[in-house]
Amino acid sequence: MHFDRRGFLLAVSGMAATLPVAASAARAADYPVRPVRIVVGFAAGGATDIIARLIGEQLSKRFGQPFIVENKPGAGSNIAVEAVLAAPADGYTLLFVGPSNAINATLYDKLDFDFMRDIAPVAALARVPFVVVVSPSFPAKTIAEFINYAKANPGKLSIGTPGKGSGPHMAAELFEAMTGVGLTPVQYRGDAPALTDLMGGQIQACFNSLPAAIELIKSDKVRALATTAATRSNFLPNIPTIAEYVPGYEASASYGIGTRKGAPSAVIDELSVAIQTILSDRQVEARLVGLGGTVLALSAADFGELMAKETAKWAKVIRSADIKSD
Repeated sequence: MHFDRRGFLLAVSGMAATLPVAASAARAADYPVRPVRIVVGFAAGGATDIIARLIGEQLSKRFGQPFIVENKPGAGSNIAVEAVLAAPADGYTLLFVGPSNAINATLYDKLDFDFMRDIAPVAALARVPFVVVVSPSFPAKTIAEFINYAKANPGKLSIGTPGKGSGPHMAAELFEAMTGVGLTPVQYRGDAPALTDLMGGQIQACFNSLPAAIELIKSDKVRALATTAATRSNFLPNIPTIAEYVPGYEASASYGIGTRKGAPSAVIDELSVAIQTILSDRQVEARLVGLGGTVLALSAADFGELMAKETAKWAKVIRSADIKSD
């Protein structure tokens, strides 16, 4: 019997070439075979945590394995990123991505990681605007009047934000840069204490996450002047946007899921498709709208592009205002 050595080697070579693809497909087909962690860089109970748990619950139902939210607050979410990068690159440890990740890339001089290099985007989830609120007795009734009041009283308008480098803080800095007003920033350790001081008269205004302020707005304990997204909030359609008075202004929190770079592409693709399917569910959409947000169903590639744009945008604001981390 004639043995075709060349044909045999070609056949073996072809089989070897298909092994990585086959292995990757198998990993996706079997994924997940054990619980998956979603690491959140902030404490339980906030908007970030609520959205993460909503998506985790839906992923658990879809895949038949627990998707467990693990809160690792600290250092503006940097601790959470480090936890994900310390785990294997297998798609079983996910990162809940938010605006702090784009901001921290410039805010912190020395990090042990490069977010855009080391974290692979999986899918976007939602966009949630911030809101400018004042006490009911504050003389300005619109954002235009607020700007005029600030210009007439330079340096005398104290504005609270939930921490240096937070999304609302960056939104306030962008507002100052685009309007030329001079505000006196007061940094708090979260939305709640800032809103408490606003109602108590210690400060005159706040930039806050919309979910944190919604109930106070509804109960008329604070007055919303404007939201910060490019379009009006579906939850507060009667509240204008800053952009209606300051063309081109936009600041909002874009949330999504990422994982350690190097995770199997087939697993990332499967998660991305699953998340986009979940976001098309009307009940999930309604819950996100109830938090003041809108669905942001982007693929892994599109979410990666968005995070790159957000990182560049906030880098300009941070450098222009010479903001330093504590």
